[in-house]
Amino acid sequence: MPKEPKIRTVLKAKPPYQLNRFPKSFFNKLGKELVYLVATRSTLTLEGADWEQIFALCIGAEWKPSNVGLDDIVLNNCCWGAKTVKANSNNIFAQKRVRLISGRNSPAYSYESVDFLTKPPSEIGEMVLRIWNECVSGVRQVYKFVRTIVLIKSKDFKQFILFETETYRYNPDEYTWRRNSRGNLEGYDNSGKHIFTWQPHGSQFTIIEDIPDDAVLFEVKHPQPLLKDDIIKALGYSSEWLTIVDKQGI
Repeated sequence: MPKEPKIRTVLKAKPPYQLNRFPKSFFNKLGKELVYLVATRSTLTLEGADWEQIFALCIGAEWKPSNVGLDDIVLNNCCWGAKTVKANSNNIFAQKRVRLISGRNSPAYSYESVDFLTKPPSEIGEMVLRIWNECVSGVRQVYKFVRTIVLIKSKDFKQFILFETETYRYNPDEYTWRRNSRGNLEGYDNSGKHIFTWQPHGSQFTIIEDIPDDAVLFEVKHPQPLLKDDIIKALGYSSEWLTIVDKQGI
C-alpha cells in the first residue's frame, strides 16, 4: 500500500504507537496474562473474546465487542480486531503466512441475490470483496487507524508469534478468482499469490496474510498448574458457601 502523502499546514492524527512497536510495558503484562492462563486452566485454550480482553488490558484500551469484529478493541482514534491462530506446523517460527478468518460475507444477504452462485467466480469474488470493503469503510468513518492484532500459538502453548497489520480495503480489479477442488473460491493477486478464500457454504471469508519481518517471536515458560483442591483451600471454602434456595425437584 502507498504511504500517506505529506500535507502542509495540516496537523495529522497519530496512532497510539507505530505498527508493531508495542509500548514498553506491553510484554510484561502479556507474559503475566499468559502465565496466569496456563496456571489456572485445565485445557490450554485462548480464543476470541479472551484474546481481545487480554490485548486490550495490555495496551490500556477498552474492550468493546462489536458485530463487525473489526473494532472490538478501542484506544482513542485507533481500533483493533483480534485473531488467534494455531501454528500450522511444529516449527512455529518457520511459518511465513497465516490464514485469518475475517467474517461471513454473504452476497445472498448483502445483495439480496438468490442466484449469485450461478455467476462466474470473478463476479462472486468481487461481491465478496465489496462487502468486506464496506465493513472496513464503516469502521474507518469512526476511527482513523484500523488494525488487526494476530497471535499465532504453538501446539504446546509455549511459543508464539505476535504482529499487527493494517486493516485495508481491497481493489477488486487487482484480484482473480477461481474455484478449488472443494468448490470454494480462491482469490489471487496479480503475481499469482493466494490471498483470499471464500466458502459458499456459510459464506466464510479468509484473508491469507504474510507474517511481517517485524513480527515478535517469543516463548513463555509454563508454571506448575494450580490444583483445584489447593485453590479451594486457599479461598477458605466451606459448605456454608452453598445455600439451597428452592428444594423443588430435588
